[in-house]
Amino acid sequence: MKLKVLYAEDEPFLASIVSDGLKASGYEVFWADDGRSALEMIENLKPDICVLDIMMPYKDGYTVAENIRKMQLKMPIIFLSAKSQPEEVVMGFKSGANDYLRKPFSMEELLLRIEVFLRRSGGPPIENGSYSLGSFQFDCPNLTLHHPSGVKSLTQKEAELLQLLCLNKDRVLKREEILRKVWGDDDYFMGRSMDVFISKLRKYLKDDSTIQIVNYHGVGFKLEVK
Repeated sequence: MKLKVLYAEDEPFLASIVSDGLKASGYEVFWADDGRSALEMIENLKPDICVLDIMMPYKDGYTVAENIRKMQLKMPIIFLSAKSQPEEVVMGFKSGANDYLRKPFSMEELLLRIEVFLRRSGGPPIENGSYSLGSFQFDCPNLTLHHPSGVKSLTQKEAELLQLLCLNKDRVLKREEILRKVWGDDDYFMGRSMDVFISKLRKYLKDDSTIQIVNYHGVGFKLEVK
């Protein structure tokens, strides 16, 4: 059974691109072009996750999120919005959102955040979270790293970090970007924690010399598979 995503966005061109990306990744997508329609769909369909724009006709995203929480629905809510002032982001979280992704955004980042929240909310296994890394097979939803020599169980944080590297293979990920996406902040102590987790992943992947997590000192990391 496919996981259901309720996507509310009043800009048709963007809605088409995002909907197609979600469908290509194995999700069943229900699109609403205004807040009132979104709430009706949520009541009838009980989606697994909601992805909401803020500025919509009839009811804005803040109001939709507040109504979802008043209905005692526990589904994760992700805001996608060009509104990026600190007070606007705070208002988004206060209205009941679990995450806030600023426009413009990458499809890969949205997919990663959806997967993370569906795992946290106890949803069924996600179909599109498997990655081939040399002689390894990384099963992100089930937190396992498979190799001919055996299977390694990962922690949630290890899996989220490795998935972010996989989604950005051959691209340098800046330290602050990794920290925001996986740890939620980029302060000094979380940076030290990230370095420890990178060392752990290198140790897990050492049985395949074609895989490297390259450190760009003071900048970030890049996953390379030769």
